[in-house]
Amino acid sequence: MTFDLDPQDWQAVALSLRVSVWATVLSLPLGIAVAWVLARKRFWGHGLLNGLVHLPLILPPVVTGYLLLLTFGRRGMVGGFLEQTFGLVFAFRWTGAALAAAVMAFPLMVRAIRLAIEAVDPKLEQAASTLGASPVWVFLTVTLPLILPGVVVGAILAFAKAMGEFGATITFVSNIPGQTQTLPSAIYALLQVPGGDAAAGRLVVISVAIAMVALLLSEVISRAVARRIAGR
Repeated sequence: MTFDLDPQDWQAVALSLRVSVWATVLSLPLGIAVAWVLARKRFWGHGLLNGLVHLPLILPPVVTGYLLLLTFGRRGMVGGFLEQTFGLVFAFRWTGAALAAAVMAFPLMVRAIRLAIEAVDPKLEQAASTLGASPVWVFLTVTLPLILPGVVVGAILAFAKAMGEFGATITFVSNIPGQTQTLPSAIYALLQVPGGDAAAGRLVVISVAIAMVALLLSEVISRAVARRIAGR
């Protein structure tokens, strides 16, 4: 099997990388904040928030994509406001693909970071608070350094998930070559035409390779950060 891909196929690979990077980077601060709230706070609606965060894992991806289209489409309340106020359009644009990928990957990110936060002894944070540190300073100087391995793992898992996102993306932004056609969408399109199996197979190999590299990288980085935190 040769890897002589068409320029359109390479565009799909490049767009998937672009979408996944932006989906991960932009959702990471919110993911850390939500994970901290779920791990450290108990309040009315805690279960509801936890359910909403994990809802994309339960709903069919097509349903998630349809809800995104209703909300962030040009006729949607949020989408219409963003377009008129900031000129930001999501529906049938690569930005919408990034939004869909971020929504689908968000539960994995939050879960990894939440487990890391729950593993931190609250007494360490309380000790810093008794010395006069503000809650924000306690988080930045005590909690965040200790949960860095979990943050790294959550971010890379989210990146890998975003790379493979298909159902919500194709429902929200369609499958427009060069504009919204990501790697999974390109594979799907090739499988629908006679003789496209070989090119689809090459893209599958690339997709698997990127996912494996991401997972191995998360393992290496998390171990390196953990050793550095432990002072070894």
